[in-house]
Amino acid sequence: MTGPEAAPTILDTTRPHPARVYDWWLGGKDNYPVDEELARRILATDGAVVRGARANRRFMHRAVRTVAAAGIRQFLDIGTGIPTEPNLHQVAQEVAPDARVVYVDNDPIVLRHAQALLHSTAEGATNYVHADVRDPDTILRLAAQTLDFSRPIALSLVALTHYLSEEPDQDDVYGLLERYVAELAPGSHVILSQVTPDLSPEAIGKAAEHFRASGTPFHPRSLP
Repeated sequence: MTGPEAAPTILDTTRPHPARVYDWWLGGKDNYPVDEELARRILATDGAVVRGARANRRFMHRAVRTVAAAGIRQFLDIGTGIPTEPNLHQVAQEVAPDARVVYVDNDPIVLRHAQALLHSTAEGATNYVHADVRDPDTILRLAAQTLDFSRPIALSLVALTHYLSEEPDQDDVYGLLERYVAELAPGSHVILSQVTPDLSPEAIGKAAEHFRASGTPFHPRSLP
């Protein structure tokens, strides 16, 4: 494990965290009462949120299998979240045992469970970088210890970008995407999912209000 904050850190269980809320929707146990409270509040306004979270996880599995079957052998997963089997490396290495995977997250609870992400096949490799998506220089530098950026990579940004603002003086999500994609070799892929209000604007709007009230920025985006 690498990263500027890879030392043990104290968990803040007084405020909900999106990774732990998501874990509750997936049926996981690595969450706290404050996370469950927010998860249930959002579920009460958007009855499809649990189905959506689990469908999103299945999308990641399908996308990883697809690009691995197409020959991709390197994966950079930013915004990993709490480990939930099958994890990305397990899906990729089932198709391609020599796949190399780097996980990235900045949540202390993910760091606590990172060891579960490091059980690679003998032919492949996994590593965990404790860093923030807003720090691409650090992430790319540390990921290069495991991945060869001169060869194709699948960049996974699943259920992440709706927590990032597009404002240049804040998160600059579009600038971040450009920065990461610029480092990818020809033949690379981007695996990305993003919450949109297009199918259920009222429910998603209320969910966004709940997230923001809890201290988590939330930015649903419409399709072009």
